[in-house]
Amino acid sequence: MNVKTKSKKIDVDYFQAELLNWYHTHKRSMPWREDPTAYHVWISEIMLQQTRVEAVFDYYLRFIHALPDIESLAMVDEDVLHKLWQGLGYYNRAKNLKKTAQRLVNEYQGQLPNTYEELIQLHGIGPYTAGAIASIAFSQKVVAVDGNVMRVIARITGDYRDIMQQATKKEMEKVVYDLLPDKDISSFNQALMELGALLCIPNGTAKCNLCPVSKVCYAFKENRQSELPVKKAKKARRIEKRTIFIMMNEQQEYYIQKRKKHSLLSNLWEFPSIDKHVSLHDLKEILQEFGIRYSKIVKIESAKHIFSHIEWHMQGYFVQVISNETHINANRKENPFEEEYTWVTKDSLEKHYSIPTAFKVYVDSIEHGDIYFLNKK
Repeated sequence: MNVKTKSKKIDVDYFQAELLNWYHTHKRSMPWREDPTAYHVWISEIMLQQTRVEAVFDYYLRFIHALPDIESLAMVDEDVLHKLWQGLGYYNRAKNLKKTAQRLVNEYQGQLPNTYEELIQLHGIGPYTAGAIASIAFSQKVVAVDGNVMRVIARITGDYRDIMQQATKKEMEKVVYDLLPDKDISSFNQALMELGALLCIPNGTAKCNLCPVSKVCYAFKENRQSELPVKKAKKARRIEKRTIFIMMNEQQEYYIQKRKKHSLLSNLWEFPSIDKHVSLHDLKEILQEFGIRYSKIVKIESAKHIFSHIEWHMQGYFVQVISNETHINANRKENPFEEEYTWVTKDSLEKHYSIPTAFKVYVDSIEHGDIYFLNKK
């Protein structure tokens, strides 16, 4: 049987056989593949969004050990959840997991539904994730088309349309659906992803000499790997300057505060900051206004963190505090302090509080003792 695409016909029987043979021989060992329950597939797929596979392994194992089922996820304390997620970034993914788990407990007896149509109605589960769960965990005949798969299909078929366009993705989903076998759909969908991750890699460096289906690939035959897929450039990220200050009191405790709801990194713990770069003189004035008595201020390491749409360019100050008192002035535009805050030890910060990856440089300085020795100088 042949599948006709926009640019060519694909021998489906050949494509299925060669791809599945290659996958069963070369697939990577992953902890969620050892026991592909719906819960395990769901957690792994959410973690894998915006994150490299190898980086997810330890986080996944730790998460499943702490929260082995949907019920435990639904009941987990928010700070515990954030701590389990720390290092993966994009914390809304974790928040959506808990929100959906609570709905599953209330409406689905603590189980994920087994159809694509029901899965896609759940918070935080889009078309790809719904397709992955339905096909991998429940062997449903549905597609799971991610960036890796779109790259494979664009090169195989010679599709020069922008893969960032929804219409292009829909057309590619139709092509993949026509390629699906009647059996072993779980392996086939994972094989397409694996092919894109291991061999049909981006930026023209595809390992075509190892590809099991290069015989039917347009890009390989025409030497057009570097041209495909076509992907429209993203809008430039906005640059935001921030001044971070690490405050330590005489008991060697550190000041952290919880970010407001409905903001970037909402409800996560952070160090106080100002949305601009300030001089040492200006920082002293700010601390004085808020009643922060200090014995030392030292400029420390600068850092940069990239979000999907903005970049934080951060400069840091270490502040040795004499008095723990702050006087919140809600009318001040550059108020660095939130109403919910606490002072924590280095050990408590490391074990119990989730500080976003954006502040990793400063967390590492505390955990490695750099800040403590700085205070002794």
